[in-house]
Amino acid sequence: MSEFDLIARYFVRPAHPKNRAALGIGDDCALLTQKNGMQTAISSDMLVEGRHFFAGADAYKLGHKSLAVNLSDLAAMGAEPVAFTLALSLPNVDEQWLAKFSGGLFALADEHNCELIGGDTTKGPLNICITIFGQTAIGLALRRDTAQIGDDIWVSGTLGDARLALGALYKEYELDAKVLNAASVRLHTPQPRVALGLALRGIAHAALDVSDGLIGDLGHILKKSGLGASLNVDALPIGAMLQKQSLEMRRRFTLAGGDDYELCFTAPVSRREAVLGAALSANTPVTRIGSIEAATGTRLLDSDGKSIDLQLTSFDHFA
Repeated sequence: MSEFDLIARYFVRPAHPKNRAALGIGDDCALLTQKNGMQTAISSDMLVEGRHFFAGADAYKLGHKSLAVNLSDLAAMGAEPVAFTLALSLPNVDEQWLAKFSGGLFALADEHNCELIGGDTTKGPLNICITIFGQTAIGLALRRDTAQIGDDIWVSGTLGDARLALGALYKEYELDAKVLNAASVRLHTPQPRVALGLALRGIAHAALDVSDGLIGDLGHILKKSGLGASLNVDALPIGAMLQKQSLEMRRRFTLAGGDDYELCFTAPVSRREAVLGAALSANTPVTRIGSIEAATGTRLLDSDGKSIDLQLTSFDHFA
């Protein structure tokens, strides 16, 4: 099968009325029409076999996750998904794998009305790179550099189950099969919080998605905003499977686990009811976990307000 046969069979889809592209797959470039008063949000993520996913990973779930991590970036900016490109390096043409991969990819794409408009394929080690395009009204994008002193810090969903599954798969410890299977859902098929990101526009000050671990990712907001934070470690929403583990593991994995793809955001104290309303409209739970402060650095506190000394680092692609 040639490169163009592969693209035509597995990645070209019939046009439908909701398509956003003036010109999609089949030319040197795609063409997207921009609406007046809107900005384009663009993000790229690369998934490399052996670094971001295990060799032999389920192709359908891998297709889902490949797009989910990009949709999560749009969610963090409060941007509506529009379209994406796919660059795919394959060691060989495995038609069964391609059918499953594209099935998982397009199932999530259809959920968010996000159109594949181009990309590239080549032979090589398995490597998946997606660039995604979204849109948001000028001035409404959620950014990392706009937290303010006194803001509440919030996080969506729950944290830690993905890291719990990853540790078991790496043989760091053993988990009951049912616990591992349940935790693995969060690792392999994260759900991007697009609806919540859209609902938080005009309410939240700053936001990002939690991909490499809460403490490290929140640190990006603090650095960009030139501020600090206090976190109530015992208020962090713990994944259902992680709740069964030790206190030390619960704290470590919720703070620095990674692969959660939840939203962490700041908002004024005066907008607490609005935050909860946005969460309700997006059908996504949120938890208030701390506050933004003038003094730089992150202070970890227990439920009694006492300082906790934990040496934690988030995921580093080159560590």
